[in-house]
Amino acid sequence: MATTKIPPVIELKGRTLGRILIKMGLLTREKVHECLALQKERGGKVKLGQILLEQNLIKKRDLQIALAGQRGMEFVDIETLEIPQEVLDLIPAQMARNYRVIPIAYDKSRNRLTIVIGSPDNFRAVDDLSTLMGFTVEAKVTDDDALSAALDKYYKEEESSLNELIGEIESDATLTQFQGRDQSIDLDDLKEMADSTGVKKLLNLVLLQAIRDKASDIHFEPFENEYKMRYRIDGVLYEMVPPPKHIAMALSSRIKVMAQLDIAERRLPQDGRIPLIVGGKPVDLRVSILPTMFGESVVLRVLDRSQVDLRLDMLGLRDTELKMINQLVHKPNGIVVVTGPTGSGKTTTLYSCLKDLNDIETKIITTENPVEYDIDGLIQVQIRPEIGLTFAKCLRSILRQDPDIVMVGEVRDLETAEISIQASLTGHLVFTTLHTNDAPGSIARLLDLGVEPFLITATLEGIVAQRLVRRICTNCKTEFRPSEDQLMELGLMPEDVGDKTFYYGKGCDQCNNTGFRGRTGLFEIMVMNDELRDLIMNHASTSVLRDAAKRAGMKTLRENGLSVIYDGITTIEEVVRETLAAEE
Repeated sequence: MATTKIPPVIELKGRTLGRILIKMGLLTREKVHECLALQKERGGKVKLGQILLEQNLIKKRDLQIALAGQRGMEFVDIETLEIPQEVLDLIPAQMARNYRVIPIAYDKSRNRLTIVIGSPDNFRAVDDLSTLMGFTVEAKVTDDDALSAALDKYYKEEESSLNELIGEIESDATLTQFQGRDQSIDLDDLKEMADSTGVKKLLNLVLLQAIRDKASDIHFEPFENEYKMRYRIDGVLYEMVPPPKHIAMALSSRIKVMAQLDIAERRLPQDGRIPLIVGGKPVDLRVSILPTMFGESVVLRVLDRSQVDLRLDMLGLRDTELKMINQLVHKPNGIVVVTGPTGSGKTTTLYSCLKDLNDIETKIITTENPVEYDIDGLIQVQIRPEIGLTFAKCLRSILRQDPDIVMVGEVRDLETAEISIQASLTGHLVFTTLHTNDAPGSIARLLDLGVEPFLITATLEGIVAQRLVRRICTNCKTEFRPSEDQLMELGLMPEDVGDKTFYYGKGCDQCNNTGFRGRTGLFEIMVMNDELRDLIMNHASTSVLRDAAKRAGMKTLRENGLSVIYDGITTIEEVVRETLAAEE
């Protein structure tokens, strides 16, 4: 075959692969047509490039050059490059490995960073590096094997030490000059702080570590004499090494820049969003900034869509409970309420129900504050009370959109409750949430809002109360015999448990020595029946409703928790912490 010649990228961009390889002098038009015919014979399921490689018509490097040119990107041989250390230092080792990129040049005057990637498909690395590091990023392509070798050569240490980075920041003269200035810092100085390499590196390391450890929230908290960083894993907060207090404003400004918020506004709360791809998985960071006495408190909610398996059978429901939920969600109309405190997994349960119902024949509209996960096939509306777009106002408009199923993020007032009831009476299935301790208590809450008992009995189909408990780490799960005091906390005596086995987690590397890994749900499902409806009409107390529901087959949260303990999934302490003893 003729010698490879590489035409200018502008001549290759957007052209077909065959045309590019002809331009490169590697193939004739006849050979390209032969391979296209072969591709057609194989049902079009194999890419043309793969067929060309199988036929030994081109080399892998030639294919990479052609694919890069097709995307308008230049191919470089990284093995021949000498990269200055100051350029390599612009991207932390953990980030370079995570995104599989290497910086090769930096133009300070234009803030332009040139990187190499192993595949032209890794375009999200360009977007995320622009967001995280604030550079204008230009990408070039290199051989993927050569990139792996270069990563090992230039970034020997896989993880930067948080302590080292904090030490680097403490000695950063650019940042220490702002110490003690607080409100006197002007806009230009704020921008300079937000663009500090040390601040960028620290924030990115904290984000990557928190996402890797499956944290749900990251907290940056200013106090009078210190600045704390904490993250929440499986519902429990853990503290990280605290950074120096004088970088508080630099960190909050950097987060504002990433979330496209107003960095000059330090008196009012702000909310935003940072979309990222980490390790090839989509991650949304919801940003909440709150002014406090000692600076801005920043909380990032990590919405890692790859970690949430929105399937009813993955929530921790037992077979009988799964059957009850399935019966509720497939009702033609009525209201299904999910209740529990903040952070008990209500939204995940509702999304799982909606995903189960989501098909081409069903129109589903949700109204939420905020919209936590984007799901294909669902019309999702973000509530904005500051401009008058409340649950009630939004719900009125939704009912004119011809939905089959409606999800109302939360019933907070009588108006929202009444419109939800009207929606169910006119043939819609409505899902919503409340904040109550248990399922029977939801009836009292609806009555307190001012809903008439006859409307509750006419529309309510069922109530699901839930809690989340941490799962024992399967790697360090250890059998033990509980003390009498521990059993007493569950309202049990030694003779009640017989020869049942109890477990706890000793702590290991896989669970960060916590003994727990992941969470599961505890559920209390109250399905409405004639007896319960009569009791509601007669204004029966919550305890009477609870007894009637138990007679009809409802297992309380505590009883459900005991089953989960006996199955070796969680510990006594977790169930005691998350459940209330049933009233006598």
